[in-house]
Amino acid sequence: MAEGKAPRPTPAELAAEADRLKGLGLGGLGYCDRDLERAAALTWRINGLKGSLQAVIPAHVYQRPEILLGVADFQGDSYQLAKLCAESRAKRIVFCGVRFMAETAKILNPEKEVLLPAPGAGCSLSESITAGDVRRLRARHPGAPVAVYINTSAEVKGEADVVVTSANAERILRRLFAEHSRVVFAPDEFMGRNLAAKLNKAPGEELIIWKGSCVVHERFDAFAIALYRKSYPGVRILVHMECRPELAALVDFVGGTGDMLAYVQKSRAPYYMLMTECGLGELARTRFPDKNFVFMCRLCPYMKLTGLAQVLRALENPAAAQRVEVPEPAAGKARGAIRRMFELAEGPAGR
Repeated sequence: MAEGKAPRPTPAELAAEADRLKGLGLGGLGYCDRDLERAAALTWRINGLKGSLQAVIPAHVYQRPEILLGVADFQGDSYQLAKLCAESRAKRIVFCGVRFMAETAKILNPEKEVLLPAPGAGCSLSESITAGDVRRLRARHPGAPVAVYINTSAEVKGEADVVVTSANAERILRRLFAEHSRVVFAPDEFMGRNLAAKLNKAPGEELIIWKGSCVVHERFDAFAIALYRKSYPGVRILVHMECRPELAALVDFVGGTGDMLAYVQKSRAPYYMLMTECGLGELARTRFPDKNFVFMCRLCPYMKLTGLAQVLRALENPAAAQRVEVPEPAAGKARGAIRRMFELAEGPAGR
């Protein structure tokens, strides 16, 4: 990429950009005028560079609001972003998320430059399992197909038969069980146990589950559910598939991030509580300003590593650490498992 600095906005341009951000909902999230001006000075430059560099900025829904609302070309969960990146005609992808997501974008777009603004943005789930672990699981359970959550490294994906996300895992596992009596699922233990309950499969016997967990969702527990229901009559409580099964059994909805937003959009309730990463609740407030939200969220230390200054650096003059590469043959093997996800997620459902 040719190096180049974006021009700085004039006072009038800065004021107009700050007003734009305020109108998008940042003001309602607690951003004061000074915060808006600070963000506007960067979002104006970033948006000005995207066109000339033929760059696109996907952002996971757990990202900071100034990224999601200010510069992202599309927002979504892991599945949505994987598909949109594959369909994009941009030459460069500046991925506002964590490393496994940027790796997935590179795997699906080997000819494009993929940049991760925060090179240290990892994932506790991804780090809980290795390619060697998957090979050992296969050896212990010969003949059982291996499904791995998208929150895994490229090397782990390459050892799997299919990749799944929280939005499509149930559907894909149903299809696998239509042809197999036993399936291996990794790495999220709680998500695996929740899936076993949905599918009426015995964990550890029919559904073999790895013991990994998400640093955000493992910390939610069930003790306060009754209190919140009493304090907010009629509240709908939503949790992610990565939460503990004893919590999932007490709430109104269990699903992926995109599913949770769709639930809020389609339902009518006096209050909503989204027990997940705080970014989703912030996004929901801007998308549904007429609905009331009760907050019970936790910050992901990895997702919040990405800031506007790092996005601008990735566009203007990326550091070597910001460039994402997935060497062959790992990329090719992982690409097959990801494409299998698209096939199974979008084909006819299994029994």
